Amino acid sequence: MLLPSADALAARIPDGALVAIPPDNSLPSVAIAKALIRRRARGLRLLGVPVSGFATDILIGAGCVAEVETSAVSLGEAGFAPRFSAALKAGRIVVRDATCPAIHTMLQAAEKGVPFMPLRGLIGSDILANRPDWKVMPNPFAEDGADPIVLLPAKQPDFAIFHAAMADSAGNVWLGRRRECATIAHASKAALVTVERVVEGNFLEDERLAAGAINATYIDAVAVAQRGAHPVALLDEYGFDAAYVADYARAAKTDDGFRAWLDREVFAPKAVAA
Repeated sequence: MLLPSADALAARIPDGALVAIPPDNSLPSVAIAKALIRRRARGLRLLGVPVSGFATDILIGAGCVAEVETSAVSLGEAGFAPRFSAALKAGRIVVRDATCPAIHTMLQAAEKGVPFMPLRGLIGSDILANRPDWKVMPNPFAEDGADPIVLLPAKQPDFAIFHAAMADSAGNVWLGRRRECATIAHASKAALVTVERVVEGNFLEDERLAAGAINATYIDAVAVAQRGAHPVALLDEYGFDAAYVADYARAAKTDDGFRAWLDREVFAPKAVAA
């Protein structure tokens, strides 16, 4: 389904939904994040797959988020995520600490339609003390029964949101080599995607493009949003805008600075039209 804008995609996400977002190096849709802010979304539960960055920080700062599950929230070279840090210190959000392999494992369980999957590397870490929903069990295949393994519950997001270079007229979305988005699209109840353009044809019938495409079966709606990942990079289309992120990091250190940034970059007519 082709919708007219990122705002139309955001309108499909109800308050309180569990929303999966890829990291800054793997095609997040900043366009949908800004549209959710304009919609005044509330109570969202974000899943960073497996870490969180710019889109998560602006959603938290705008008051859209009740809970974050991720293994990190960072602006990379620009430093700590200022709105995440402020919300955490003020107790305005719940943070569910995770690890990168654990998040991928929980999504892969949902992708395969099984209730849980095992993971070994968590044993011996402190994180298990804070995740009572992760269970340590004896390996049923060990001869002496003394080989512990961690069982992680399947995690099925209500929505996967991400940005891609292009969709075709059959509804397939081309990601290239970044496969996190395929995992969350397969695992989620619905996938909403912004793209740079829609082209005629069918990626799955092209040997050069099929391996990097998500089948339309897993895509619920697409909208064109040019430079919809900005300020993060999109494959070979455009690079990471370090100056823009550094400017944001400085502005978002204070409540007043962040509100001024929102007015300029999210709510201003020029920002809405972008």
